[in-house]
Amino acid sequence: MHVLAVLQARMSSTRLPGKVLKNILGKSMIMWQIEREMRVSLIDKIVVATSTDYSDDILAEVLEKNDVSVYRGSLNNVLDRYYSVATLYNPDHVVRITGDCPLVDPDVINKVILEHIEHDADYTTNCSPPSWPDGLDVEVMKMSTLKKTWEESELPSELEHVTPFIRRHPNRFKIHNVVSDIDLSELRWTVDEKEDFEFVKDIYENLHFINSNFKTKDILDYLKNNPEKSNINSKYTRNKGSKSSLIKDDQYLQRSKK
Repeated sequence: MHVLAVLQARMSSTRLPGKVLKNILGKSMIMWQIEREMRVSLIDKIVVATSTDYSDDILAEVLEKNDVSVYRGSLNNVLDRYYSVATLYNPDHVVRITGDCPLVDPDVINKVILEHIEHDADYTTNCSPPSWPDGLDVEVMKMSTLKKTWEESELPSELEHVTPFIRRHPNRFKIHNVVSDIDLSELRWTVDEKEDFEFVKDIYENLHFINSNFKTKDILDYLKNNPEKSNINSKYTRNKGSKSSLIKDDQYLQRSKK
């Protein structure tokens, strides 16, 4: 069994451009995230999938200097980027993680992969519906599922966000959702806005030197003792990017009817 993790990242974020290379304790945010993902025992290979756009030249350069495998593909058709890199490694399963999640928990990723295999699922996630903090999202799919998705997806949201096609066809795919013991879905640990980055930077500055391998429980304990920290970015909602893609879907469908 071969498990490939594909981490999607780009410099041209609309809300916080260049966020993946923003500095935390002398290291870029994406390198902190990759270090955490390298602790996932069930992942055999990690590749960062970025775009061929000139804006991502600097990202590719930084990653290659740090001996991280990089694949460059379409800027906007992220599904094609994912499928193209996966075909190079021919894995049995593909793990999808986005580059704006520097607090990813190796134990959570392992749990999602393990349940995916145990349930012989076509697609497994921990965010449909969500019960983990936004920023701990993990998706795992069989390579055969990714292939079908790539062949049949048409809507802008399906091309941009990789997996909506699967979730829209539960009759065609065996889908499994991994649920947290406690509902933590109201917590926001992803980085899309300036305040999100301030929150994550604070977590690293206060926890990394105590335990460089800090996990979800350590963050929760810190926030319990410092409840005001959760308010830094609490005004932002989950999946704002997905909602904007749905508008593009409507426009696409209207054009198709003409």
